[in-house]
Amino acid sequence: MVSSKITAVISLVAFAFIHSLTASLPFKRFVMRVAGPRAEMLYLPAYSLTAVLTILPLVYQLYKNPGRVLYKIPSPWRWLMVGGQLIAGMLAPMAFRDAPHRFKISSQLSGPQASEADALKIRGIYRWVRDPFLLSGMVTILLTPIMTVNLLVIYLLTTIYLFLGSLHWESRLVAQFGDEYREYQKRVHRIIPRIKGNVKESDRL
Repeated sequence: MVSSKITAVISLVAFAFIHSLTASLPFKRFVMRVAGPRAEMLYLPAYSLTAVLTILPLVYQLYKNPGRVLYKIPSPWRWLMVGGQLIAGMLAPMAFRDAPHRFKISSQLSGPQASEADALKIRGIYRWVRDPFLLSGMVTILLTPIMTVNLLVIYLLTTIYLFLGSLHWESRLVAQFGDEYREYQKRVHRIIPRIKGNVKESDRL
């Protein structure tokens, strides 16, 4: 029904607004002014918790009003797809683990020439793909074994949001790391994993 689609879209828009606001540099500058240096340590856990809490209304809406079923993948392929989704879900924690310096507020606000700036430090998952979060989201969407009308609408809008968010995130990384990141962009794809000739952990670009 149309109303269920609208409700789900409103929930997604609300999540996207809050998620984008809390990820923005002006908001982080405000938090640093108010909370001081301790915000550096607490911001990422608080940001992640906020993301989870604000996505729950959308999950609830899709659970209560999934809409007409478009297709169902039969077993055992269904479980293989779910397994792929679980593996994709592990990419986000790996991304945080392998590049914690990318998420430091002081480094994000300083620019590549400032004393607070960090080197790019390519390691872990980032040797194969530039945006593990985008890859994780796209794999999760593509491997969904049961697709409904409402879920498809949300997935299409989410794909657009993820792609635009990735473009914005990379512009921030260029501002944060400068020419180091521009050279990295030439060697590693944004979303397609680089299987051969991956960047070594010792490379400083």
